[in-house]
Amino acid sequence: MLRSPWQRRALLAAPGLLLAGFGVVHPGQLDAASASWWATLHVVLLPVFPLLAVAQWSLLTPAPPWLRWPGRLAAFGFAAFYGGLDAVAGIAAGTVVHAQHGATPVVGAVFAAGDLLGYVGSACFLVASVLIVVAAALRVGWRAAPGAVVLLVASVSFVDSHIFWPRGVFTMVGVAVGMFLLAPAEVPVRDR
Repeated sequence: MLRSPWQRRALLAAPGLLLAGFGVVHPGQLDAASASWWATLHVVLLPVFPLLAVAQWSLLTPAPPWLRWPGRLAAFGFAAFYGGLDAVAGIAAGTVVHAQHGATPVVGAVFAAGDLLGYVGSACFLVASVLIVVAAALRVGWRAAPGAVVLLVASVSFVDSHIFWPRGVFTMVGVAVGMFLLAPAEVPVRDR
């Protein structure tokens, strides 16, 4: 059990920082040379992206139910739809390009499907982040402003940046910092 508020905050920031690290090694484009790593990296990322939803779910714990449950539903939507993006535009597209030794018309269709899933997922992430910010503002007032600004800017950037270097990496660092700053020092036992 985590006893320190700093440990809890660090745990909430960890998924964003981990994804920023993966973003540094994420290929900028999918082609025959990057296809194998592209597909492999997205297999590795499948269990990592949902950790952002777990962090959002946790940040919503002290929120009143009218914010907590819509926020958690949005966080779940992010995990489901963004996982679909990774499976389709990551694993499937990378596998097709690798097998065909280059892009084919099929890859464009696969990316179109993946992009739609990614936009829905990142929109869900943004909604959950907005509700986290509202809950934090209700809980601590203006003291939530620094974390709120950082998380909201990063969440808007995430809609179209994925984790690609450089913008996506900085976006994930922003998500981590925003979540760290918005984490409550203490979570009431009744809400866990």
